[in-house]
Amino acid sequence: MAKAPAQAEAAEGEAPAKGGKKKMIIIVIVAVLALAIGGGAAFMMMGHKKPAEDGEAEEEVSHEPPKIKVDPSKPPVFVPLEQFTVNLSPEEGEHFLQATMVLRVSDPKIGDSLKLYMPELKHRVIMLLSSKLPSELATADGREVLADEIKDEANDVLGYTPNPKKKNKRSRPEDDGPVLAVLFNQFIVQ
Repeated sequence: MAKAPAQAEAAEGEAPAKGGKKKMIIIVIVAVLALAIGGGAAFMMMGHKKPAEDGEAEEEVSHEPPKIKVDPSKPPVFVPLEQFTVNLSPEEGEHFLQATMVLRVSDPKIGDSLKLYMPELKHRVIMLLSSKLPSELATADGREVLADEIKDEANDVLGYTPNPKKKNKRSRPEDDGPVLAVLFNQFIVQ
């Protein structure tokens, strides 16, 4: 008689184990389905664009910075840069450039925001200056090209990418961005 209760307990012990495995499998399947449905929903919301219906034009989102307006009645705003001393690209011996420049900007707010980006701007200017050959900087035209390149870098730092179509002699300086000009106060190539 002692054997019968032991067998009953063993039978009861096996039944919950089988039921526990089934529950575990069901929980895993439900979890996998929930993740798949959630991932599909996230993909649809983030990556899927709704097609235009019956001639509706899709709205294009423009991430362009606002247009720059220069008020000639206000005094100009200048942002001085520290002196740059860089080794130029080797041509016929070693040469270095020592330059001090000032940026003319469209308004004081742009000057303040440019000061926030000054470390990045200095880095870009140093990289640009050190890539030049002494012969490129020997002429006034070469220095004007360099000034335009520095202006483009400064505008790019602020998020204004230059429009290559507008690069002509008749375009206004503010068409390129809030940095209107680069003025050299000192320019020595040795």
